[in-house]
Formats: sequence, C-alpha cells, structure tokens
Amino acid sequence: MGTPNLAERLRSVRKRRGFTQQELAALSGVSVSLIRKLEQEERNDTRLETLHKLARALHVPTSDLLVGREQEETFSEDWSPVRDALLQKDALSGALEEPPTLQGVRRALGEAMPLFSRDHYSELVRVLPPLVREADALGEEGRSIRSRVLHHAGWLLTQTRQLDAAELALRRALDEATDHLDGAAVVNTWCWLLIRQGDLRGALDLAAEWADEVEPRMSRATMAELSVWGWLLIRRSAAAVRDNQPGEAEDAIRLARTAAVAMNAEYTPEGDFLRSFGPLTVAMKRAENAMVQDRPDQVITLAEKIPSRDLRPTSNNRNRHLLDVAKARTQLRQYPEAFEILQDVRRDAPEWITNQRYAKDILGAITAKRRKLTPEMRELADFLDLQL
Repeated sequence: MGTPNLAERLRSVRKRRGFTQQELAALSGVSVSLIRKLEQEERNDTRLETLHKLARALHVPTSDLLVGREQEETFSEDWSPVRDALLQKDALSGALEEPPTLQGVRRALGEAMPLFSRDHYSELVRVLPPLVREADALGEEGRSIRSRVLHHAGWLLTQTRQLDAAELALRRALDEATDHLDGAAVVNTWCWLLIRQGDLRGALDLAAEWADEVEPRMSRATMAELSVWGWLLIRRSAAAVRDNQPGEAEDAIRLARTAAVAMNAEYTPEGDFLRSFGPLTVAMKRAENAMVQDRPDQVITLAEKIPSRDLRPTSNNRNRHLLDVAKARTQLRQYPEAFEILQDVRRDAPEWITNQRYAKDILGAITAKRRKLTPEMRELADFLDLQL
C-alpha cells in the first residue's frame, strides 16, 4: 500500500474528528472550496500556512498533513550556472597558469558579501559560479573558505526557493566545515531549508540536536557561541510552532532570549551577516511565531516594542518582520497601514520583496477589499506581478 497523499490524509483526519468540510472550514478559516479541491485531488499541494490552519483546527501536528516538499518557484534569474558549479561541472583545471589563491578567493567572497546581504540576485547569478569553482580549486587548504562560499550559496538558494540546489550546497558546506561553530552555522541554514521543504520534524530534531551540542557555558560564552546557539534555538522554535507544538516553541524561544540577553546587543561578526543575532532578532522571531499562530493583536503589541528601524534596511530578518506586521494589520482591517509597510519594504529591498510570495499574498488581501484601486496600489501590484 502506497504512502497516503494529501487528499487521503486530510480526508481521513477530518472524518476521524467528526467534522464536515463546512465545519472544518469554519474552524480553520480555510475556504470550503479549497478543502474540497484538496480532498478531491483537484489540488495536490497548498501553502504551509494553509496546512497549519487545517492542522490546528484538527488538533494534529502540521507534519501529519505534509506530503513532499514545497515546490520550487520560477524567478527571473536563471540559477542553472550556480547548480552546475555546485555539481562541479566544467571544474577549473589544476593546470591553469594562474590558479586561484586562498587570499584571492577570500577577497572575492568579501567583495561579494554586500551582494548577498542586499539580495542583489541578478549580480550574484554572475558572480557566484566562478566563486564556487575557484573555491573548489583550492584543494585541502581551502576547506574553511570553501565551506563559507558553499554556505552562502546554500543560503541564497534557500532564499530564492531553489531547494534541491540549496540542499546540495549545504551538504557540501557541512562536509567542508573545519570548525564546530562553522558547522553549526551551516546547520542553522539547513534547518531553515527543511522548514521550507515542509520537513518540520526534521528541522526540529536537527536544530535540537545541534543546539544541545553547541550549548555554551553562559559564564564564559563568547558572542560567536551565543549567536550560533541562539539561532539554532530560533529554528527549533520556528519548526515547533509550525508543527502545532506551542509549548516546545515557547521553551526554545525563551532559551534563545537567554542567549540574546547575555549578549546585551545585536551582534554581527565582521564579514558574515548570516550570524547576526541579539535581542532584536529574538523579538522579531517571537512576533513571527505569533503570526504563525494567527494572533495579529499580539504581533502588533510585540512590534510596537521592536525598534526595527535601527536595523539595516536590507536586513531580511527586519523585512520579514515588517511583512508579519503588514499581515497582522491586514487581518485587523488596518489596510492603509499595511499598504504603507509594503511600500516601505519595497523601497528598501526591491529585489527581495519581488521574490516574496508572502508580500504578494498580503497585497492581494488588501486589494480584495477595495472596489477601486489607487494608482499606487496598481503600481505595486504590477511591481510584484500580482494578478488582479
């Protein structure tokens, strides 16, 4: 007997709970038509957020409904050159007259770092393939810098939902890591990838395992140790809250806050924005958890205490937080405020927001309540390629 698909799982759990499709729709906030399409296999996949709502109404972990992984999306950039480089196709020959040097690759990664942190995808598509190939050509002495290059490639591919290529990059990055904290930082990104793939239990277990391994002694913990440990706890919390395990999620985020309080301020090691961590990061992720739990009032209350403007406009954590606030405003029918937030994020991070389906969904909810759109709304819809 084959593995049950989404239709079979949803139908089976709903009937075991004694709900009709209409009753499940009322409890979950998911439309009857979508539930019907999912159960009749007219739709074979849906958003993780939708599955979370259904699972919460049915009192089961979200992972009980999950089948397969989130589908990769099509972006304007062609990521195949990056995939080819990761697969070591057309690798650089060791007989080159001027082979790459460790210092040269390290310098090239440093010069590329602003492109990563500012989500300049079109430039990274050109820069990243030769950077990966040159890092590969360094041999044994280049393991540490090669791991960093592969880690950032995996982060970028996860960001843009090139999930299979991201997994390849992160597996290679972890294999090449020469330091336990570097390996834990790679695992942090890998947990994010697992969440995007829909493997919530896998993300939770991996984050918990590594958080236990790298947990520092607080009396003498370094900022780097607290940052890596705190991020693993955040991933553990994010996976748990999406899997309808609020107690586990709260325990993990509370421990993350312990690490952040010990740091006393946001910390970003030189040249590696992926390890930025501190009290603001934890506060924003706590608000994200509240949004996953469909508590818009709590999101706004938490957001009012977060000076997100103190963070870089290109910070993905900041911008993701602002989208959570915009969604909360939308759910509270505060549509002008929500639209203004979208405009602000678009101004600060234009390439990033065009790749966020979340932003498109929020704008869709805003425009659906309008009989006539303003010119600004039409212009933003065009920018995000939202079908009206």
